[in-house]
Amino acid sequence: MNNFPEEIAVFLKQNKVATVCFTDEKGAPYCINCFFVFDESRQLFVFKSSFGAFHEDFVRDVAAVAGSVLPEKLDPLKIKGMQFIGQTLSENEVNVMGLSGLYYQKFPFGRVMPGYIWALRADFIKFTDNTLGFGTKLNWRRIPATEGV
Repeated sequence: MNNFPEEIAVFLKQNKVATVCFTDEKGAPYCINCFFVFDESRQLFVFKSSFGAFHEDFVRDVAAVAGSVLPEKLDPLKIKGMQFIGQTLSENEVNVMGLSGLYYQKFPFGRVMPGYIWALRADFIKFTDNTLGFGTKLNWRRIPATEGV
C-alpha cells in the first residue's frame, strides 16, 4: 500500500496552481500553468484545459510529464514547494474515474468555461518544507502494483 505523506497532502489541498511540463512530437519542451485538484486516494492531479489549446494533443495521449507546485505567497524563510513526475491518463480513464466531479467541486466556475478535464498520475513527488527544518525534503514514490501487494 502507498502511504502518502500527510504533509504533502495538506500542501496540495492548500494550493491550486501547478506548472506542468510536456514535450511535443519533436521533443521540444512546453510548460503550462493551470488550476488543479489533487485526488489523494489515487495520487492524481486533475486539470481543465480549453479546447484547441496548444497542449491538447500532449494531454490526450498517455505521456510522461513533470511539474511543480508553489504557494501563491512565498516566504523566503519558510519555503515550501514540490516537484513531481508522472504520466497523463487516457481520456477514457478520466471519464471512468469520474474526475470531472472532483474538479468542479473545488472550481465550480469551471463549469461555465468550455474545455475538457484531464489528469496525471503522480509517480514521484519531492516536497521541500523549510518549516520542518531548513532544507527538509520528503520524497514519495508510487509503489508498482506488483511490489505493493
